[in-house]
Amino acid sequence: MNGTSHPEEESTSLDWAILAALAAAAILLRVAPGPRSIDDSFITFRYARNIVEGVGFVYNPGAPVLGTTTPLFAALLALLGAVTGSDAYPYFALTLSALADGATCALLYLVGRRLMGSRAPALVLGALWALSPMSVTFAVGGMETSVFILSMTAAFWLYLEEREHWMGLVAALGVLVRPDAIGWAGLLFLHQLWMRFRARRAVPWRTWAIFGAALLPWVLFALAYFGSPAPRSAGAKALTYTLEPGATLVRLVQHFATPFFEYDALGVPGIAIGSVVYPALFAVGALRIVRGKPGGGRALPMFVYPWAYAALFAAANLLIFRWYLAPPLPPYFLGIVAGAWALAGGAAALAPYPRPFPPQGGEGSPRPRAALAEGARRYVQMGVFAVFAAIWLVFSLNAWELHPDHGPDRPAPEMAFIKLELLYQQAAAHLVEDYGVTPGTVVAAGDIGALGYYSRAVIFDTIGLVTPEASAYYPVDPALLAPGNPYAVPPALILDAQPDFLVIVESYGRLGLAPNPDFNAQYELIETLETDIYDSHGMQIFRRKAS
Repeated sequence: MNGTSHPEEESTSLDWAILAALAAAAILLRVAPGPRSIDDSFITFRYARNIVEGVGFVYNPGAPVLGTTTPLFAALLALLGAVTGSDAYPYFALTLSALADGATCALLYLVGRRLMGSRAPALVLGALWALSPMSVTFAVGGMETSVFILSMTAAFWLYLEEREHWMGLVAALGVLVRPDAIGWAGLLFLHQLWMRFRARRAVPWRTWAIFGAALLPWVLFALAYFGSPAPRSAGAKALTYTLEPGATLVRLVQHFATPFFEYDALGVPGIAIGSVVYPALFAVGALRIVRGKPGGGRALPMFVYPWAYAALFAAANLLIFRWYLAPPLPPYFLGIVAGAWALAGGAAALAPYPRPFPPQGGEGSPRPRAALAEGARRYVQMGVFAVFAAIWLVFSLNAWELHPDHGPDRPAPEMAFIKLELLYQQAAAHLVEDYGVTPGTVVAAGDIGALGYYSRAVIFDTIGLVTPEASAYYPVDPALLAPGNPYAVPPALILDAQPDFLVIVESYGRLGLAPNPDFNAQYELIETLETDIYDSHGMQIFRRKAS
């Protein structure tokens, strides 16, 4: 450990026990809810299933379009499917994510131990991520988020440990998990270049070569197979969703103000308080580490990342899906915990040591005065910090539900809602069982995950993730957007594509499809499933009329 550690904090078997306990707790907290798969995860599941079934790395047979943002995660799921002979992809995803989060919690402990010099704040840091509703939601939600965050945390840790060649490899794997990993990888590489060039006017070309070599096979394959290694998802979503100016900034301010879900307990005052307290704690912790710890300068990219990430999204004003909010949190947690630990130490320095103090040694002779004072300050620091930790853990736990009102009756984070996915699964069952939809039937939809996975139909994606031709119809006329909704299906898109069926929540078509005479002449509403999601009046299933 670094030179700032107290003698009693040197590495022992206790550290290994803590690492094992954190990993086990993280895994159990993700296994307990069971799979609660989010719609986008089903897109990746369908890619993985098609690979195993010999259809190819495609969503729709015969259409090599990269509509998943996570080729490596899809490949891992496909590998598990091939090895087990099962198609339990939600469980495969949960398994991978639970293991990844267990490893991330252990790494956060190691990072915290290295940078804060004590077990207590490092343990709290790992425990907060183990319990975090944001982390658990996307682990049980089937997303690649946990594996993405593991790659990020591992790369940061390797950089701290000056294992830069391994860092290059892990950074490449992170990009294969999700391409926006280039953000945190770029910060690491820039800082590495600055440190290396300042020290000896050198360029870390070996690390960069490892990074490039690890990515090269995928880039060559994707160019040949898809025509591009870049997934369509980000570009398609940016084009199709329309937001009010500043909407993303507002959402990010709320998110950074309530990292432990304070809003659930305190409401709007929680946002107001957190918007001041948490950035301040983060600043104190980051400055203390970067300026005051041996080797702390290497932590700078970690502390820059949350704010660079937020600034990029806010400037682009992109629609923030829930899983986009998770990656900045581990380094944000680190800064907050470090800040609280520093403030607790400051409070301890002002506290008088207690008298009498327990004696030391066989004769009952008192400790030296300096040792008494140091011991007392340590107790005070632990006590003050324990208050911070208890508040954060209680807030996080408060955002869980023992008995969710839908899905499996098992404890889960409140934000792990899957009502939309259950509705699309129900719609898929109706299409197949009641209306004879087959793998050759074309079904259009705005949310294609669960519907496409369970129906196995050819999906015409009105967003354009897997159907590039849809993008020509965007951006949509703002007059077609229902109040409060960032998306509407352009009537011309459906009229030109002529799918056999269309499945949408009502608000997607309220001001465009519903009043359009040509659409009503060609399509009939055959079923409405009850829901108010997206301020809609149900999920609607339309069928093209016989000509």
